Amino acid sequence: MYCPHCGQQQASEALRFCSRCGFPLGVIAEVLAQGGTLSAREPESQGLRMSPRQKGIRQGAMLMLSALLIVPLIIFAIILLDWDKLIPLVPLSAVVCVVGGLLRIVYALMFEHTGPAQRFASDFSMPAQLNAPMRNQALPPSHGTPATDWRRRPETAEIIHPPSVTENTTKLLDKEQG
Repeated sequence: MYCPHCGQQQASEALRFCSRCGFPLGVIAEVLAQGGTLSAREPESQGLRMSPRQKGIRQGAMLMLSALLIVPLIIFAIILLDWDKLIPLVPLSAVVCVVGGLLRIVYALMFEHTGPAQRFASDFSMPAQLNAPMRNQALPPSHGTPATDWRRRPETAEIIHPPSVTENTTKLLDKEQG
């Protein structure tokens, strides 16, 4: 199989992206397997997809309603099994479920957006990408700088210049005169 974007021959039919340009090949392999036709995909109903805010409100409500199931189960365990150690769990579980659900609803209302959930990599239009003009037929020509133009790394002895011979002798002459 060849990449329809750059023309690179692929090493395997199972590759999902082109090894040269990164073009997604998943749908291309499906088209080739079906003899050139793209199967009709059912459009997802926008009504069924919930926004993050709606999901958060639903989670909070379910957590609050779970108190109606958890509290009676703990009470039945206390009555039937005579587990008196579970008595403090009754008000604790009720408070945690109700307050936790309420906090989840408040968080969803304050911080989560109302738009539908984002779709990522699978959201591309097939015909637009197949009909795109082929760019970058090959790698661009090299524009490298030859290695002879680079400076040689200095030796540590060359970084600091040695002092002049005359500096020390002039200091000695100044001391003898004074």
